[in-house]
Amino acid sequence: MSKPKPVAGERQSALGSIVAEMIRADGPMPVDRYMALALGHERHGYYMGRDPFGRAGDFITAPEVSQMFGELIGIWCAAGWQMMDAPAQWNLIELGPGRGTLLADLVRACSVMPGLREGMNVHLVEMSPALKTMQSETLKCAGIEATWHDRLEDVPEAQSLIIANEFFDALPVSQLQKQAGAWHERVIGLGDGDRLAFGVASDPVAPALVPPWAANAADGDVVEFSPARDAVAREIGRRVTRDMGAALIVDYGHMRSAVGDTLQAIRKHQFADVLAQPGEADITSHVDFEALKEAVTADGAKFYGPVMQGDFLIRMGLKEREEMLRARADARQRIRLSKGAQRLVSGNQMGQLFKVLAVTHPDMPKPAPFNVEPA
Repeated sequence: MSKPKPVAGERQSALGSIVAEMIRADGPMPVDRYMALALGHERHGYYMGRDPFGRAGDFITAPEVSQMFGELIGIWCAAGWQMMDAPAQWNLIELGPGRGTLLADLVRACSVMPGLREGMNVHLVEMSPALKTMQSETLKCAGIEATWHDRLEDVPEAQSLIIANEFFDALPVSQLQKQAGAWHERVIGLGDGDRLAFGVASDPVAPALVPPWAANAADGDVVEFSPARDAVAREIGRRVTRDMGAALIVDYGHMRSAVGDTLQAIRKHQFADVLAQPGEADITSHVDFEALKEAVTADGAKFYGPVMQGDFLIRMGLKEREEMLRARADARQRIRLSKGAQRLVSGNQMGQLFKVLAVTHPDMPKPAPFNVEPA
């Protein structure tokens, strides 16, 4: 799908005006800086003061599609807790918890395991004040107490299970573009009518900044890398290795590192121009799972997958769970259950676009469902 073009006469957003002033004062802005501002500006950042989820928002995540998604991850957590030798005290950590829907479904499902809930300490890593409020309300209704943190590094050390669903795709990425045989950082400056526009820095970057896999790229090619993603992945790997824990990561992206511009904006469930109205559209990029694996295993953690989300959910018992819910549902609820399950596993919807991977302490056994060959 081609990326949309700016609409003539489209109004500038409040943050767009701020970014333009910053560029006038300091010169063109790197892509990762722009993305960080567009999503996390303290006053006008996309995530800072709104509910982006659901039909009335800009996009729908898997936990909002069906309760079965969170319940099956809860089953995975129950198995992970047993793999950690059922510690009396342990951390359940979620990165970017959305509305708190996933966590509420997850805890309800995993609490059937005797002894698990009593020593569970819930920690949420969230930067958005608006989403923290929604999460608090959701968890209060579910009877779950939680502690919020701005960074994973701030969560107390303990044996932990870490969940990250659609978290890494929203972390800022840097871009390089090849011109006349040299790599330049891709930046955002001011074009016609003082509109934001992509360009490249005049001076080439140091060769050490260019990923080795991009050596044979052609002029015009773009490569992406994300120090922010690498830092979080390394922290996950460090905690898992130090504290005998495990992590489950669900996101969309590519299995192997490759050239390409994957930066995209979503607004009202449609693709939007990345530069048109910063702060009013969600901006993400595809996760490079090969780079993620390299970062998360730096301290010796084991890495399993990624597998397609559809395969993961089916192997975790999605069909069986759907039948259990259908048995006590009315006709309308059965239709909703079937549509939700189909959306989660279908190849042309979430089933293949999203991938799932697990990270564990090197001495832990292979986690479900990675320990079972697909049927």
